[in-house]
Amino acid sequence: MPRLYKGLIIAALMLAVSGCAFAAFAAEEMHAITFDDLISLGRIGDFEVSPDGERIAMEVTWFNKEANSSNSDIYLLNLKNDKLWDFVRNEADDYAPAWAPDGKSIYFVSTRSGRAEIWNIPINGGEAKRISDVPTGTSQPLVSPDGRYIAFTSRVYPGCKDMSCNGKKLDEFKSGKVKARLIDHLMYRHWNRWREGRWSHLFISDTNGKILAELNQGRTDVPPIALGGERDYDFSPDSKEICFTMNPDPVVAVSTNNDLFIASLPDGKPVDITAENHSNDNNPRYSPNGRYIAYRAQFTPGFESDKYRLVLYDRKSHKKKVLTEKFDYSIEDFVWAPDSKTLYFNTEDRGRISIGKVTVKGNDARLIITGGYDAALRITPDGKSLILARQSVTHPTDLYKASTRGARIVQLTDINKEVLSSIKMNPVQEFWYYGADSTRVEGMLVKPPFFTEGKKYPVILLIHGGPQGAFGDEFHYRWNAQMFASPGYVVVMLNPRGSTGYGQKFTSEISGDWGGKCYRDIMKGIDYVYSNYNGFIDTTRVAAAGASFGGYMIDWLEGHTDRFRCMVSHAGVYDLTSMYGATEELWFPEWEFKGTPWTNPESYTRWSPSEYAANFKTPCLVVQGEMDFRVPYNQGLEFFTALQRQGVPSKLLFFPDEYHFVVKPLNAELWWKTLHEWFAEYLK
Repeated sequence: MPRLYKGLIIAALMLAVSGCAFAAFAAEEMHAITFDDLISLGRIGDFEVSPDGERIAMEVTWFNKEANSSNSDIYLLNLKNDKLWDFVRNEADDYAPAWAPDGKSIYFVSTRSGRAEIWNIPINGGEAKRISDVPTGTSQPLVSPDGRYIAFTSRVYPGCKDMSCNGKKLDEFKSGKVKARLIDHLMYRHWNRWREGRWSHLFISDTNGKILAELNQGRTDVPPIALGGERDYDFSPDSKEICFTMNPDPVVAVSTNNDLFIASLPDGKPVDITAENHSNDNNPRYSPNGRYIAYRAQFTPGFESDKYRLVLYDRKSHKKKVLTEKFDYSIEDFVWAPDSKTLYFNTEDRGRISIGKVTVKGNDARLIITGGYDAALRITPDGKSLILARQSVTHPTDLYKASTRGARIVQLTDINKEVLSSIKMNPVQEFWYYGADSTRVEGMLVKPPFFTEGKKYPVILLIHGGPQGAFGDEFHYRWNAQMFASPGYVVVMLNPRGSTGYGQKFTSEISGDWGGKCYRDIMKGIDYVYSNYNGFIDTTRVAAAGASFGGYMIDWLEGHTDRFRCMVSHAGVYDLTSMYGATEELWFPEWEFKGTPWTNPESYTRWSPSEYAANFKTPCLVVQGEMDFRVPYNQGLEFFTALQRQGVPSKLLFFPDEYHFVVKPLNAELWWKTLHEWFAEYLK
């Protein structure tokens, strides 16, 4: 910014006048966010600090609506002069940067050869060189501290002894005219992909790409097929050992039992070091001095939303110590301080993601950065600074730096500055109210752009998925609060029973009670909004929308209330019994409904929206993806059929090429267009 010196009074006045004129012009140019704005925003993904602490390598993805595609590049940020440049750029995807230990080059994954392979590029000039030749592709490269090894994973055929066999079997599958599947196990598909007889295995290669070892064998997955951590393997500081996460149970569809295994390099036999815990252990990280392995652990088998504790495994004594048992929030990402005495972590915290720290002594965890939504963190090699991936409801993710004391927070990147400068958005407003059983519940509200005092606006209530999830002060690309608000709506987001970031008791209270306290929390939240914001909301024009569990709650609302003008159910769970038989992660319904449909049919019947179909009357838009294996598409079809057969105004938006999420740009544009038209029909 220009500096105004005392002697330049006239110049200062001229600058002030011209600044006012520019501000007036800018105000005229401001507009509500559009889909073209949303899809044009760059999205920061993985990032890593260089060994000398002077640079950050980060993955940025850009979407192209016309091509209906996306492309990921690797950028470098110089922390000395704040210079940011597109370092690895190609028409193919380049992502997952990993620094060489000497800091002179970066390993990364690229699809430029036609499949995902590991490449290397020098920092100070030179062309990228392909390192791996793996017919089944590679992912998540990690370089050992001494630079001798690269760990990576690949989805392979367990019966194959080498990559030549894997390549041959994959070619036969792709070229085969018969596409039938003969299946003899659970789980045979996950999220949006059939497994096709392949499992993810962990490989060790040298830096020339020669594979030295395949560390897990048979029908096992590294990383685990579900419930893993940020990165589920790590090298010891002396590069003599690797620790990785794997579920050893024969039927992973009903198991949350991820364990930690250690193996000497390059080809030692893996040893299970957390076998005594039949719940989830993941995300191992060696301390810089090599004494400990820190990891996250849950202690309730079968419950995927149990609190994650931070645990230390002493490599000398083989003893374990829980560091955060008295800390009521769940540990997400974490990093070691270079002195091996402290760990920094982030955690969901009442609609935010806060940063905390804990020492190896344990039970002294405390928050040091609050009020932000810091979804990822790294630490600089000197131990003086944290690098944060921060976002808000008005600003997509950028990188920030803070001291390890939680002070001097500085923004490092602003990759979407030009687009954001002309978009009018309002920040989130938080409120608290008393829900079911007089329990305090948090809600959030976003006003429409160009909000005018004295005017009344229609309302859209959003219900989050999970159910163990939460709305926060985040720039959510799929359920973006600003996009919902842009046509002139007040957006209300509630975090009822089951939401995360409010203590384990609050999260756990929804299990076995899906349509109970959570439903009452939502109804009381609407009552609170009506009573406390009636100066600018129109209580006669209110809609509701949700996805996944949020879609379930929309289906439940259909049978239990008529207070909404219209609703939207995206990938909503409709019939719990048929859902159980077609979904993939069976531990989830077995925990949530306390058994299977044949061992506890009463629970499945009691909480199934399909049992209340005779009460349906609210106009509803149903959205479903055919490739959704989490909430299979029959759920949306069954719900839509019940609406249609009873003459309830309804539409079905069906995507044959999408899954639980709508991700292709042109499909996403149609999704937003259809929702906005649906709301306008009933709320305008």
